[in-house]
Amino acid sequence: MTDMTDMTDMMEMGRAARSAGQVLRLSSGTVRDGAIRAMAKAIRAGQDAILAKNAKDMHRGRGKGLSGAMLDRLALDPDRIAGIANSLDSIAELPDPLGRTLEEWTQPSGLRFTKTTVPIGVIGMIYESRPNVTADAGALCVKAGNAVILRSGSEAIRSSRAMYREMAKGLVEAGLPASAIQLVEDTDRAHVGAMLGGLDKTLDLIIPRGGKGLVERVQREARVPVLAHLDGLNHTYVHESADADMAREVVRNAKLRRTGVCGATETVLCDNADMARALATLLLAEGCEVRADGFAGPGMTAATQADFATEYLAPIVNIAVVDGLDAAIAHIARYGSGHTEAIIAEDAEVAARFLAAVDAAIVMHNASTQFADGGEFGFGAEIGISTGRLHARGPVGAQHLVTHKYLVRGDGTIRV
Repeated sequence: MTDMTDMTDMMEMGRAARSAGQVLRLSSGTVRDGAIRAMAKAIRAGQDAILAKNAKDMHRGRGKGLSGAMLDRLALDPDRIAGIANSLDSIAELPDPLGRTLEEWTQPSGLRFTKTTVPIGVIGMIYESRPNVTADAGALCVKAGNAVILRSGSEAIRSSRAMYREMAKGLVEAGLPASAIQLVEDTDRAHVGAMLGGLDKTLDLIIPRGGKGLVERVQREARVPVLAHLDGLNHTYVHESADADMAREVVRNAKLRRTGVCGATETVLCDNADMARALATLLLAEGCEVRADGFAGPGMTAATQADFATEYLAPIVNIAVVDGLDAAIAHIARYGSGHTEAIIAEDAEVAARFLAAVDAAIVMHNASTQFADGGEFGFGAEIGISTGRLHARGPVGAQHLVTHKYLVRGDGTIRV
């Protein structure tokens, strides 16, 4: 493909993906896993080419004034390339998500029913400044027998092209159609519109992964189902029973390990002002800006309602004093995005109430919200973290990129 992909080309991509999806649907798990391992091998072999293109994306991104969080997501280095390839190998090691028997039963009619997993079909993936998504999404879709059309944002297009070309080599080496994974190489936003229209009914699902504006546009305009990854407005609540040393270490990690990831904590809630002040002092010393509510201290500013509703993806944190567990749960219900919430507490009864009452895809006890990641869940990688309630919720791995059908067997059975 060239940089001037027109709408006719887009429709042809959809038709090619549908055809490739039929091949994937009938392929064995061994063949699909072999393709994913071949993709990992090709990515390792193509490291220099990928890094060279990534350097150009980074240079252009700095020139455009991309935020530190965006640049962190965009950046690749040998360790990150190795991590991407290793992630693909991990996906290949997972059990085959297709052909699993979910239920079996026999009716009085004598009919025998089997509910079994099958691919969704053709998935459209629209994402922004994350070249690793090119590899993760492609591998996860192939694992689950789905063809995928990838549309990278302009910030990462050179990196994504380089990554995609190596992955295509792996598909061909394994004997699968190169069109099982396709990349829209033109960054014109009109092509997003074409995908949202379903590419003449060849797309079965759209998955957006990026900023709020992108996700809202996809949800508003898509004519096919959407699996959305929304804001990570995550909280860590430090209950009065929390071990102080544990609270300090977990909060530091939850906020500062990588501030630009969707699992980063954006607001810390505390039962008392002394703990809030101690955590604020700790984070200030680490270079984190603190916006405080219910207490004050040197170097802090007052938090506003707008702050509590902001996903910073930066070294900025809100710290608020709340009046106990119920107040913490109410605060999370008001401002949380349904992504990841955590409690630090030694009181098991309090922790159990928090885990039951908080409505989010991921709810944690005595652990950093930065574990909101498909790899950490044992999924090899994730195609996104779904904050909705239907089909899949939380980190979406290969085992979630399936649907089901019913196989019904009889012996000349007729209905009377």
